[in-house]
Amino acid sequence: MTSTERTRLGMSAVLSGERRGFGSKFLFVGPAVIASIAYIDPGNYATNIQAGAGYGYTLLWVVLLANMIAMLFQALSARLGIVTGKNLAEMSRDNFPRPVVWVMWAVSEVAAMATDLAEFLGGAIGLALLFNIPLIWGMVVTAIVTYGILVFERKGFRPMELIIGTMVAIISLCYLAEIFIAQVDWGSAAVGLVTPNLPDAAALTISVGIIGATVMPHAVYLHSGLTQNRAVIRHDADRRKVLRFSNIEVVVALAVAGMVNMAMVMMAASAFHLGHSDVAEIETAYHTLTPLLGSAAAAVFLVSLITSGVSSSVVGTMAGQMIMQGFLHFHVPIWLRRLITMVPAFAVVAIGYNATEALVMSQVVLSIALPVPMIALVIFTSRRDVMGAFTIGLPTRVLAILGATVVLGLNFVLLAQTFGLPIPFLAG
Repeated sequence: MTSTERTRLGMSAVLSGERRGFGSKFLFVGPAVIASIAYIDPGNYATNIQAGAGYGYTLLWVVLLANMIAMLFQALSARLGIVTGKNLAEMSRDNFPRPVVWVMWAVSEVAAMATDLAEFLGGAIGLALLFNIPLIWGMVVTAIVTYGILVFERKGFRPMELIIGTMVAIISLCYLAEIFIAQVDWGSAAVGLVTPNLPDAAALTISVGIIGATVMPHAVYLHSGLTQNRAVIRHDADRRKVLRFSNIEVVVALAVAGMVNMAMVMMAASAFHLGHSDVAEIETAYHTLTPLLGSAAAAVFLVSLITSGVSSSVVGTMAGQMIMQGFLHFHVPIWLRRLITMVPAFAVVAIGYNATEALVMSQVVLSIALPVPMIALVIFTSRRDVMGAFTIGLPTRVLAILGATVVLGLNFVLLAQTFGLPIPFLAG
């Protein structure tokens, strides 16, 4: 019997009341853990380093806001999959007019490629720095490793959940170590966490990047697919239990991811803001960390970056495949999907474009694409003909609309800034 089959049998025993105890709840852990890796991918490293180095602890509130929005929408995505047995892309294909479906698919594909650009480049940069090899060879190694991990998907959902869960733990431990190594000003960090402030237009661009790097379009799509048909649900009582377990997992997994992001900003603020505020690239951050905090801090930084790049690239490929199959009802072999999503990353390196700048811009692209799945998710989870007794209540709906409005508002302001239009509420 495979680990996936044992997990599914165990979940059935828990739902029927045959199996009890705290440990039995861990059988339901997995989907949110996989989705959480999207929130600590290399795109976060790029935006968080720029935020901490350039603005100290000032933009921590943006990380907190993004994490709260992420929790809400990942919980709604999981809810959709559990209740309907379909993922968000499939629901969109079945319920929206064909032209809308084609536009949603096109936007989502661009977002998936932007996602993989960030993840793939991040892992490659880490390998290139660690082993002192050309970036192109780091990309080749990343491609081989990610495909090797993706092969485990054939064995069912549980092996992949365990692999990604281990990688999340490694990244979290790395940043726990960084916090102890760096001399964090906890008072300033607390103020930055609860005091909304955008000092200038550049801070806005980084803030939109943080939102794009934290609330990820592909993660919203993926989570609904990871929860569909995972447990054998016989009736609404079972469904309520699974939803309760899912909500708890989302809060815990996304809280861990949020703390890792805050730790990234605090480490960059502590190490770079005074005297090295111009640090804006991952490579520069690595080389600057060694004399400032020691070789151990720099090594831990690279280990976390490589782990993040590889694991998030795996998850990004899974999401891209689910998006294409859901919207087009068209199966793509995993090796072909892996090949397609690598093209932009290799193109960036081939033309000599700055890798970290490409990471930050990819996060801005993601933030602009993000309203598409967010709005669709609010629509479906608010419809009684879709969700039945599990339709979200008015308070949750209001929060979801507010979250989507925040993202849309930031995107409009970013476009105004891009085209040189004045933004009154920004100083300087």
